[in-house]
Amino acid sequence: MADLETDPGAPVELDRVIVRFAGDSGDGMQLTGERFTSASALFGNDLSTLPEFPAEIRAPAGTLAGVSAFQVHISDHEITTPGDAPNVLVAMNPAALRAELGHLTDGGTVIVNTDAFEERNLTKAGYRTNPLEDGSLERFKVYEVPMTSLTKDAVAPLGVKPRDAERSKNFFALGLISWMYTRPSEPTLRWIEEKFGSKPQVAAANRTAFSAGHAFGETAELFEHPYQIRPAALRTGTYTNITGNVALAWGLVAAGRLSGLPLFLGSYPITPASDILHELSKHKNFGIRTLQAEDEIAGIGSALGAAFGGHLACTTTSGPGIALKSETMGLAVSLELPLVIVDIQRGGPSTGLPTKTEQADLLQAMYGRHGESPIPIVAAYSPAHCFDAAIEAARIALKYRTPVLLLSDGYLANGSEPWRLPDTDELPDISVEFATEPNHVDSDGNPEFWPYLRDPSTLARPWAIPGTPGLVHRIGGIEKEEGSGNISYDPANHEHMVQVRAAKVAGIANDIAPATVNGDADDAELLVVGWGSTWGAIDGAMNRCRARGRKVAHVQLTHLNPFPANLGEVLRRYPKVVAPELNLGQLARLLRAEFLVDVHPISKVQGVPFTAGELEAAFMKELSQ
Repeated sequence: MADLETDPGAPVELDRVIVRFAGDSGDGMQLTGERFTSASALFGNDLSTLPEFPAEIRAPAGTLAGVSAFQVHISDHEITTPGDAPNVLVAMNPAALRAELGHLTDGGTVIVNTDAFEERNLTKAGYRTNPLEDGSLERFKVYEVPMTSLTKDAVAPLGVKPRDAERSKNFFALGLISWMYTRPSEPTLRWIEEKFGSKPQVAAANRTAFSAGHAFGETAELFEHPYQIRPAALRTGTYTNITGNVALAWGLVAAGRLSGLPLFLGSYPITPASDILHELSKHKNFGIRTLQAEDEIAGIGSALGAAFGGHLACTTTSGPGIALKSETMGLAVSLELPLVIVDIQRGGPSTGLPTKTEQADLLQAMYGRHGESPIPIVAAYSPAHCFDAAIEAARIALKYRTPVLLLSDGYLANGSEPWRLPDTDELPDISVEFATEPNHVDSDGNPEFWPYLRDPSTLARPWAIPGTPGLVHRIGGIEKEEGSGNISYDPANHEHMVQVRAAKVAGIANDIAPATVNGDADDAELLVVGWGSTWGAIDGAMNRCRARGRKVAHVQLTHLNPFPANLGEVLRRYPKVVAPELNLGQLARLLRAEFLVDVHPISKVQGVPFTAGELEAAFMKELSQ
């Protein structure tokens, strides 16, 4: 802690801070938050972010529906969530203040752009009186800053038109917050030059606005002092700040290299999965082929064709797209070809909440196809873990010749955290051996290739690239005869094929890590079972409960079909079991059916993730019953 009596301008040390930027979707709040995050990552803080986008693409400016927000949690120690409630709210207009003030902690800091608090904007936001004047903000520390006019004044010498100058006010806000929390300026200034270098006047305006905001914080005497959050003690290595979608895309790139196969993505753009297509399209140097298809069905159809041709094939979508892809997913089950199907979940049903998060596709992933068609399911639990989850999904698909569903969600996709670049020697070998020789002899003694003769250890069928001499074969959607692959309507054969495909997927349980229990593993009063993006909030809530003297354990599931082989034994070990989910209890339903254990669901379906505080309260309530 700085000695304010001897140096009143010295930074005051904090162990963490949660900042929330909010404004119109055209105010650049996502960009502002991302730049603040990047500077913090380069400084060495641990961090976690939560971008929130308007549900409407072109919501009316100044309205609550048009508010865009970005929350970032930075700390000098390891964290797993973007924080329950922000300490600081930067509100660029009345709508942002009205929409986001309820998130702020009592006594928190509000920094407002006073230029936007004119009667017209107040009316749009639903204010009858000006909150800066009516005493409604008394429980907060409020700093009134005329950001728009100060930005215009700062860039006026550059000859920038007033309307264009106003667009730089987000950089003024970024400069002010960067001073307030002693963020390094160089990364932001360097990024401005790289991003806007082809437009010198725009680059100069943004650079000037950023510097003006920084100087305002230092000289305006509104603020008692700046703050400082020291770098976190993280594992030694090279780090980058990464979002879940980028991590997932890089995981697919790595899987292509690790398998020795060309990677093909056939996809149709859909929120919030589109960024995976955008990212993979940048990496043609790795032999990656991307196809932006005309619809969801064409996307998965092209990917399945690429799998037939010997590629590591994948397709990306969200919940509505999974519904459209279901017939081809069933075909992939029947053909027994490797295919990675990525579902970045969002609020539903139908169009639902495209920019909001949910975990409500689990039962669709498990059962949403025609006939008996089991598919392995892998779920990522953090933005960085999306990289490992992508490799694991590819490993299972290639080894067992099966489509695999990889579940992420909007929270993971758009959220970010520091990620330590792995040593390539640490990554698994997922290379594939294609069939190169006939594997059967007909009744006349002639060698031939049977596409459904199975490996006895995995039940996977051989994978032969079309055109391989002597391995001519036919596969299709109609039921095949085991071994030969000939079309078969024999009832006993059909039942056998259904059973063997199910056994192949069930057998994957012997090839995945057992369920690991964290926390009070030996004597917990309560076991919390999570999957997907609930991981961070569960971890935080569990630690809070343990700090209050309660015994709580936690198991996080990455494999949802099949479950880890020891999961039933783990569940039966504890007197109470709960499953927090961003749905109405889908995992709880599966666990009850599979293991006959009384798993209590903890549900939230609001388009936003759990906070650690919400789960702490739910766990304590369960413990008190």
